[in-house]
Amino acid sequence: MSADPGFSEEQKQYLQGFASGVAAQRAAAGLPALFDGSAKPSAPAPSGPDGLHRAAQDRFLTAGKKLSAEEEAKRAKNPLDMWDELAANAAAGRFPKGTDVFLTKFHGLFYVAPAQDAFMCRLRIPNGILTSLQCRGLADIAERHGGGYVDITTRANLQVREIKAADTVAVLTGLQDLGLTSRGSGADNIRNLTGSPLAGIDPNELIDTRPLTRALYHHILNHRELYGLPRKFNIAFDGGGALPVLEDTNDIGFAAVAVGEGQTVPAGVYFRLQLGGITGHGDFARDTGVVLAPEECIPTAAAIVRAFLDHGDRTDRRKARLKYVLDSWGLEKFLAEVETHLPSKLRRLPLDKCTPRAPIDKHGHVGIHRQRQEGLCYVGVVVPVGRLTVAQVRGLAAVAERHGSATLRLTVWQNLLIPDVPETDLDAVKEALAGLGLAWSATGIRGGLVACTGNTGCKFAATDTKGQALALAEHLERRVALDQPINIHLTGCPHSCAQHYVGDIGLLGAKVEAGDDAIEGYHIYVGGAAGGERGLGREIARAVPFAKVPELLACLLDAYLRHRRGPGEPFHAFARRHSTEELRALCGHAPAQAA
Repeated sequence: MSADPGFSEEQKQYLQGFASGVAAQRAAAGLPALFDGSAKPSAPAPSGPDGLHRAAQDRFLTAGKKLSAEEEAKRAKNPLDMWDELAANAAAGRFPKGTDVFLTKFHGLFYVAPAQDAFMCRLRIPNGILTSLQCRGLADIAERHGGGYVDITTRANLQVREIKAADTVAVLTGLQDLGLTSRGSGADNIRNLTGSPLAGIDPNELIDTRPLTRALYHHILNHRELYGLPRKFNIAFDGGGALPVLEDTNDIGFAAVAVGEGQTVPAGVYFRLQLGGITGHGDFARDTGVVLAPEECIPTAAAIVRAFLDHGDRTDRRKARLKYVLDSWGLEKFLAEVETHLPSKLRRLPLDKCTPRAPIDKHGHVGIHRQRQEGLCYVGVVVPVGRLTVAQVRGLAAVAERHGSATLRLTVWQNLLIPDVPETDLDAVKEALAGLGLAWSATGIRGGLVACTGNTGCKFAATDTKGQALALAEHLERRVALDQPINIHLTGCPHSCAQHYVGDIGLLGAKVEAGDDAIEGYHIYVGGAAGGERGLGREIARAVPFAKVPELLACLLDAYLRHRRGPGEPFHAFARRHSTEELRALCGHAPAQAA
């Protein structure tokens, strides 16, 4: 409500106060706002699940704040109701414009111009498990409507790229025909649910995470209110086995633990609740002290998401993740809010009352390993920087059918596993993989090499991460003979899709001044790790042209081999016990070149 210019200043202030009071009363009563804060009548307020989001937005408007452009776009048009527009755009061969570029991501379609004048489609694959039939179908989609390849992501997911505007509906319906979906895989939604890659076959696991990821997957798909959150949201389930899933880098991490007799909860397997992980913003998930029985995980996840829906920031995208609600409120206040959406209080148990988990096999996602099932093995296949041609996808599907259980498992390390292979078939599997140009073993460099999409397919990236990762691996393999694997993560921008902070060595893409030009380069971080070894990498060099990066890292790895405390000392431990200045000196990087 705005005052007439002819009113006195005192009258204007009175009218503004009156309007604010009315707005506050209506919001408190759950009624829609009469005005949207810009002197224009609001659209009719939605009811049902969509009304929760409108009410959350109204709280900020009532407080006199301005919604972000993305929130305004969701307020004006619910992206879940855009099917007719998507179909019309496809029929016209037309890409979205303006805020529709953002809204289209709710359907898993990313218009990635100017990197490519095309869509990328991201899927939802709970726990990263695909059937061979689905793999063949995806290969057909990528061949007919994409660039003839698929990319494995760091959320154990797949992306199809180079999709024409006219082909979007064919891609979306083709996925549905395969029993897959891309709904909610982008924008302000719960992203792909990750679970232990060896769920159900790990000799050391405490619990199989597959039923939980599947149950939460369907819960999300069938609860409309869980779409359109203040910002994206990540959830992971760790079953306590040999392979990590990086649950402590997620907004919600469920970490399986064993509890013995004599505690305040009955003996058994529980999940410790972790909240607020976002390493790109400098935080791992915080242990809340809460323990959950497996059947309590889904309702608790839904309650946490609901609390975030209600109270996450809708005005500043940089501060709209769960971490910032926790920073502002503290864990106890947030958990109290979560409990308002649950039938009972959350149970607490100190971490030292839980049985320590078994050691993690940091690179157990590569090579041949025995399963819990007698006579069966899984084969960890190395996929260079996560990219597979459609011929390789079809070939892997055939290998899984002929020698396994007709399933493939994706990992957060951008590679895949073929489970349930009889020991007698291992030689045949090795031969088949070699015929596909893939390997079941890797050097210490390639086994932990992770790269985001890079600037060949993402407008945010400053560097060609995938191409440069392969060039870097080739150089290091010639120069350094490592006797244990390390993780090298290359990410093209501060969004950190490749999680550079948790790699032994992390590279963050940047533009580097070179005379009047800007060339591709990296800021270099060392000493990162997740899980029980967790810690954020430290920056030791800034704005290094990529041409100088391979030899700089070779010198650093040489220094590690010379100065480590025995062959058993991992790289992250070596890096952490040296100062930044010492590490710069060891790799021959002058302090003046660093920030």
